[in-house]
This record gives sequence, structure tokens and C-alpha cells, in this order.
Amino acid sequence: MTSKTARPSRGSRVAPIRLGINIDHIATLRNARGGRLPDPLRAAKLAVEAGADNITAHLREDRRHIRDDDIARLTAARLAPLNLEMAVTQEMLAIALSVRPHACCLVPERRQELTTEGGLDVAGQVGTLAPFIAELRRAGIQVSLFIDPELEQIEASRAVDADAIELHTGTYCAAAQTGDGPALRRELNRLVAGAEAAATAGLEVHAGHGLNYDNVVAVASIPEIVELNIGHYLVGEALFVGLAKSVARMRALMDGAREDLRHSDTEAKVGST
Repeated sequence: MTSKTARPSRGSRVAPIRLGINIDHIATLRNARGGRLPDPLRAAKLAVEAGADNITAHLREDRRHIRDDDIARLTAARLAPLNLEMAVTQEMLAIALSVRPHACCLVPERRQELTTEGGLDVAGQVGTLAPFIAELRRAGIQVSLFIDPELEQIEASRAVDADAIELHTGTYCAAAQTGDGPALRRELNRLVAGAEAAATAGLEVHAGHGLNYDNVVAVASIPEIVELNIGHYLVGEALFVGLAKSVARMRALMDGAREDLRHSDTEAKVGST
């Protein structure tokens, strides 16, 4: 972690950080065999019991994992706030307006990709996104945009009247995995700068993609980030330790990072008196 990331939170109270669990790959495993099991709804229940604050599910155009029935059951169960990831299409807009999840995260989507690759080009779609977001917000749905940590995209996110942005952490996580120190510092600093700019613009700041036990602390230590959305890694880890333990450990790492940040903030205040 760089000294910039470990900075105190400029005298303000450090906000708690929420953990969103993406259950897409529970559905991926179910769909590989067909039938009803393993049940994404049961996974969501276990995740919430283990410390998750909300549940994320991506309803893709090709329904490769989460299906319409999953969204309907998750909405009806009201286990926790539901964050519906979706592409910017009229089909998805109609579904969102019908089920009315707590939040929608708009993401780029290509049929041939294995997972979401990079952030949404908000700056290039202002005319399309502004009315799309307005319809969701009129229905009482909070809207976040999955973007790369670039000032142009953050400014455009504010211009289209989004409630929040979710910073794409995939490039940072890739640098952490390869052990490329300069790239890791560069990408972490981009996340820090992006989070600061978004918060200054009045946007709530979330982050996600590729986070795991080894790389999450530095991101959870950025005070402007108030929510992390994590899925694939925790579902994979659950094969070895169980989903409850997998989620609980991530919850503990995030909370520990936040507590360290609070202590650094308190020490800075004491030192300035």
C-alpha cells in the first residue's frame, strides 16, 4: 500500500464499508448440469448470514448464469438489498422497472466475453444513458455505473445523474497477481484519485472486479469507497472452506482495513491539536 492510500480521511469520520456478494457463479455451476441446484437463493441467504450487506446478480442477455426466475425469487425473498447488474438495453430496463431492485449497476456487455472486460464508456454514451438512468431513478432505483478510474468517465457519470460509480479494479488486481510493483502502485493511485474525484463530485463510490484476500485491504483502505462487490473468488474459495467462511473472512479483512483507517484518522487529529 502506498502512503497516499494510507492517508487519514481528511478529518472526516471514516464511513463503514459494505460488502456485496455476487452470486452469478453459483448459477453458473447449476446451469452446467441443469436443474435447480445449487440454488443461488440459498447462496444469497448464507452470504447475508455470514456478513454480506447486499447481493449482486448480473442478468446477462444470454442468461448464461443468473436467470429471470432467480431475480424474481431474490426480489421476493428480501434477504438484503439487491444490486442488479445489467446492460443498457430496453429489455433490461423493462425487467428492472418490473422487479424494482434496490439498485442497478449498468455495465458493458459483450456476448463473447468470459467476464466483464473494462468499464462502461459513459462519456461516449451521455445521450443514451441520461434518459435511461432517469427512468430507473423515477422508479426509486439507485443507479451506479461500472467505470474505469478515469476523470472523463467520472465527470460524465455525474453529468448523466448517476447516484454512484463502481470503480473497475481488474487492472489493479492483475498487477497485484503478476507482482509488477510499478504497475501496482500506478493502478492503486488511479483508484485513489478516481475515488477522491467521484466523492468530490457527489457520487457514492463502490469498487469491484478481481478482488481477493490478498489484494482487498489496499482498496478497502481508500476512505471514499463505501462498498465492494466481490463474487468469483469467494465462490471459488467456498469449494474448499464453505461459503459462510469464505464470506466471513472477506468481511473481517475489509473491516480490519477500515478500523486501521479510523485509527490513523484519530492519530492525525490528536497530533494536530
